[in-house]
Amino acid sequence: MASMRKRRPASHNEPMARERILEAAFAAFMKNGYATTSTLEIATRARVSKRELYALVGNKQEMLIACISERAKRLEVPGDLPVLRDRETLARVLTAFGTKLVREISDPTVIAVFRLAISEVVQAPEVARALNSIGREASRAALRKIMAQAQEAGLLTGHPAELAEQFGGLLWRDLMVSLLLGIAERPSQRELAGRAHAAAADFLQLHPPPDGARR
Repeated sequence: MASMRKRRPASHNEPMARERILEAAFAAFMKNGYATTSTLEIATRARVSKRELYALVGNKQEMLIACISERAKRLEVPGDLPVLRDRETLARVLTAFGTKLVREISDPTVIAVFRLAISEVVQAPEVARALNSIGREASRAALRKIMAQAQEAGLLTGHPAELAEQFGGLLWRDLMVSLLLGIAERPSQRELAGRAHAAAADFLQLHPPPDGARR
């Protein structure tokens, strides 16, 4: 199958067909569950042949990974991240990224993927594994990067991974569980900013500036 994909000539219609396939796969997973969705159903929804489906995206697991990966790109640290020269800048960066993080992950589509992973944990554990290793890891890696830069600038002490986990805990508290249970609404933009600002302030209070650090 891999060799078939390599030999297949490129077409200007392929990006559109691939997008249709991923949209169809996601819709089918949400409606029927991952384990019971067939590649034939996805191909039918996407209006492509099974041959095209495998050539453009791959098997069902590769479709799942592609769906999650596309969304995970939104959780990367922006390339124009300000240089962390002082704690005030660090607070602004944590607030801005925290706002973005909760906004993206609290999207109903993303919450639906988490629910899918939970419901399929016995029949199709690969859903949860893909979500954890691609989706959740994207946000963890972004926070680790910010913490590592703050540490290099002498603004924080500690291990970046532990610092990232602490900030994430302060940011989310019990919101994710409430969203998964359907007992909480997605926060408004104002609520998102307020939550992230409070998390950044609490985090920096827990981690006083090292000796000589710029406040």
